Amino acid sequence: MIKTVNLTKVFRTEEVETTALNNVSFEIEEGEFVAIMGPSGCGKSTLLNILGLLDNPTNGEYVFLQNEVSGFSEKQRANLRKKNIGFVFQNFNLIDELSVYENIELPLIYLGYSSSERKKRVEEVLTQMQIMHRKNHFPLQLSGGQQQRVAVCRAVVARPHIILADEPTGNLDSTHGDEVMNLLEELNKNGTTIIMVTHSQRDASYAQRIIRLFDGQIVTEDKTTEFVLTSVAK
Repeated sequence: MIKTVNLTKVFRTEEVETTALNNVSFEIEEGEFVAIMGPSGCGKSTLLNILGLLDNPTNGEYVFLQNEVSGFSEKQRANLRKKNIGFVFQNFNLIDELSVYENIELPLIYLGYSSSERKKRVEEVLTQMQIMHRKNHFPLQLSGGQQQRVAVCRAVVARPHIILADEPTGNLDSTHGDEVMNLLEELNKNGTTIIMVTHSQRDASYAQRIIRLFDGQIVTEDKTTEFVLTSVAK
């Protein structure tokens, strides 16, 4: 599903050149749950932005769904992104002026779905995420955990091939954080590929594989204990 070869990202100003990613190569198969870890400034968010087609690398190859996309224009990236990728952010990124229902419906409007299909899909994910009773509320009327549930609904309503999660529990207490991680784990069990950037070893334990970055390079790449035990049992 995803393959990077010697992916490099350099940020330049008139005075400073900063290498955020340095020859990063890895593959992610369809249906995997992968955590990307590392200290602040190691290149995690830069990598996620490139994987999410929000930015292009300076050098290297990025193959997404059999398309070599490293040189795509913004319009080409946007077209591929909106059909295939859902995002879950640390700060929820919900629109305060829209209701829960309207926030979740928005991606389907952009994709041109009919009103009947939008209604069907929105109500389906609201039920799945157990937030139907809040559909007419506004984001500021919800707890942090509820807002993140809505963000997950919005990410999955168009049934993307992949979900990219950037510190999805970073603004939540442990109870609500566990709720969100359980939701992501359930989505993965149902076939959705998930790539998650996190500082939390606890959150990373939900993944099947952990990629660790340091100074823009991959330093280790390991399967989690839980995944290894499951694989052995099979």
